[in-house]
Amino acid sequence: MAREPAHNRLERSPLHLLHRAGQSAAEMFQIELGTDGLTPRQYAVLLTVAQNEGLNQTQLVELTGIDRSTLADIIRRMLKKGMLQRRRTRNDARAYSVKITEQGTRILKAHDPLARRVDERILASLAVAQRERFLQDLNAIVQTLARLKAKEAATKQ
Repeated sequence: MAREPAHNRLERSPLHLLHRAGQSAAEMFQIELGTDGLTPRQYAVLLTVAQNEGLNQTQLVELTGIDRSTLADIIRRMLKKGMLQRRRTRNDARAYSVKITEQGTRILKAHDPLARRVDERILASLAVAQRERFLQDLNAIVQTLARLKAKEAATKQ
């Protein structure tokens, strides 16, 4: 069996290409927002909390796709910076409800146009007619992989 050259194989690997695209997008985000700005994950948390006031951390994991331990660390750092506040939920004393603070709202308003500009720059690499389909395809991949992960976790229990 003839071996495929490594560079050709990587050029056809969704895993590798998604990783490279993610790295490039994160670098672009950091350049745009600066070193004192939010990280892409902090931005995702801040935006999600702002759009869904009072979520608990489990719901944030589901909406952002950030794993539980990483999310807990991100929230802890954002609490220290005064961007978020956390309170026990009424329904479950073990769970926390996360809310955006005034400081967090100011930071989000300042950073949102910059993050949108990064999104526009990323999509600019595609023809206008391809952009919506690209976003739909990425969402389909994310949803399918999340279902597979949940199914695998359920079978391990």
